[in-house]
Amino acid sequence: MQPLQPSPEPDRTADQDIPALDPTDQGVRDAMRRYLHKMRGSTRGASPRVSNAEVFWSWLGSFIGIALVAWLNSHWFPATDATLLIGSLGASAVLLYGAPRSPLAQPRNLVGGHIISAVVGVTVWLLFGAVPWLAAALAVATAIAAMHLTRTLHPPGGATALIAVIGSEQVHALGYLFVLLPATLGPVLLLLVALVINNIPATRHYPEVWR
Repeated sequence: MQPLQPSPEPDRTADQDIPALDPTDQGVRDAMRRYLHKMRGSTRGASPRVSNAEVFWSWLGSFIGIALVAWLNSHWFPATDATLLIGSLGASAVLLYGAPRSPLAQPRNLVGGHIISAVVGVTVWLLFGAVPWLAAALAVATAIAAMHLTRTLHPPGGATALIAVIGSEQVHALGYLFVLLPATLGPVLLLLVALVINNIPATRHYPEVWR
């Protein structure tokens, strides 16, 4: 009778080559998959084209609003350092005349957003103007936060804050006068035109709310 041989040890080399699945790693992968999935957009598609009448009234309001501001700028302020016409007013015109029912186009948002953003922009320029890239980022980010806190969110306001930082010497020379000209008077003029033009067609009314 042969003596019993000891059982051979199992080969664990193959098991060592397969790393154990860490539940934490799986959670990270799932979170990343959900995050990337958001970038695919929704399935609702593009917004429908508006009617020709809407196109006309949007065009007319924008034309009259910007023409009024530009005319006053060229006749009242050509010999001064003040300016009434800045690029962010063009963006406001898109909302005000092209999407007058948008919450971002209402009077509180239009006027308040520009004023608050101008105050932020000028302040940031005075404090951090020596570091232009930092001043630009701080002005826009702080303006957005301030508009959120005051319920005056108006996207062109971010541009107004940025103009206060990266604008010409003429803009910087205005100091806090920039808040009045153009950041208050310009939007008010656009608002007056919107109150007239946006209430002419039966399909439009403006504003939705005042506050």
